Amino acid sequence: MIPGKKNNLFEKIIAKDASAGIVLIISAAAALMIANSSLHDQYYKFMNLEFTFGFPEMNISKSLHHWVNDGLMALFFLLVGLEIKSELKFGRLNSFRSALFPVVAATFGATFPAIIYWFLNKGTPYIHGWAIPMATDIAFVIGIISLLGSRVPSWVKVFITTIAVVDDLIAVLIIALFYTDHISLGAFGIAGICLVLLLVLNYYNVSRLTPYLAIGFVLWWAILASGVHSTIAGVILAFTLPLHREWRLERIKAFARKGLQLFEKAHDVTFDLTSAQAHFYLENTQRNMESPLKRLMRKLHVPVYFFIMPLFAFVNAGITFESGVLEHAISSTITWGVILGLFLGKQIGILFATWILLKFVFKKMPQNKETWNVLVGIALLCGIGFTMSLFITNLSFVEEEYREFAKMGILAVSLVNGVLGYVVLRRGTVTPQKIIDDEIGT
Repeated sequence: MIPGKKNNLFEKIIAKDASAGIVLIISAAAALMIANSSLHDQYYKFMNLEFTFGFPEMNISKSLHHWVNDGLMALFFLLVGLEIKSELKFGRLNSFRSALFPVVAATFGATFPAIIYWFLNKGTPYIHGWAIPMATDIAFVIGIISLLGSRVPSWVKVFITTIAVVDDLIAVLIIALFYTDHISLGAFGIAGICLVLLLVLNYYNVSRLTPYLAIGFVLWWAILASGVHSTIAGVILAFTLPLHREWRLERIKAFARKGLQLFEKAHDVTFDLTSAQAHFYLENTQRNMESPLKRLMRKLHVPVYFFIMPLFAFVNAGITFESGVLEHAISSTITWGVILGLFLGKQIGILFATWILLKFVFKKMPQNKETWNVLVGIALLCGIGFTMSLFITNLSFVEEEYREFAKMGILAVSLVNGVLGYVVLRRGTVTPQKIIDDEIGT
């Protein structure tokens, strides 16, 4: 009985929207404490442990830090790609009118931070970090909104989630277009063959995940060797997975009934053959009752949000707060470009886009002070750029000092935006009956 209770407790914890954000905070805080303690040297030695993967004549050797950022984060981008495709097909992005509001808000919310960073750092070696303040960390955002409970209108979560998904799409495109140094045509050709094979599987609506994941692994390897950032392989794989289930509802019901009947018979008669048949019918029913894309999304959710992202935070958030480093960071335009980009740029971009759309496109949509307070809270929370901002930081700078300046800015502004966003939304929803019930942009 005890193991069952433990499993139930774990399932209840991971089911809460706030849990992923809390685990991220704990991981980042642990990295900061260890990096600034007597364990500092051991922490950096651990990050630089070399791991070799492959065969004697053909292998890739990287540090633990790089394996997390280039390897495990490919699974994070795979989940991001799955969420983007799902939104494009069935969510807020499946029609022009429903997509217009979050797409425009996210685009303005990504552009203004980049402009602020660029303005502060133009003509300096720091200009490569212009994309750092463009991102939004969905895990933190949803976690904070969930702490407010039912007092926040349901459209707020949908709206801010869609903005974050579009932000991720923008970040993926930027990584693919602007953070590629050189291209190996041979490896790129292998990646192209993998893509063709994935498209063939999609065309024939193959429902098993194994062939997709096997080819996807080779695709990841080829893209890593080609010079394009390997995490793009996750997004490519996601977009080739079928989003429709192979079986119709009637066949699913028939297989489920047959499996249940055989299961009951196996219980009574204890025939091995009957038990095997029952498992065959039940396993096929489970596999075919949802599309391969939805099935993989469900399987990836826990490992990505409760292992990969916290590990990424632990590996990348370990900044040493030495007096000299702090002084240089405070005076650095990298730090202020990130802080002002995520704090001012996000708010100006999202609120300006919202005002334009409400003024000229969605003229009949009701507006009041309370609704605008909620929108300010949304804009603040979108300025939490933790995971993707840290990721782009590693792509932007080779110099460790520059990375630390950017990371300090990310951590500081994400904390400020998180606290202020929570306070503004909490105060703005004191009288929820005054906030519009209709979803923004519908």
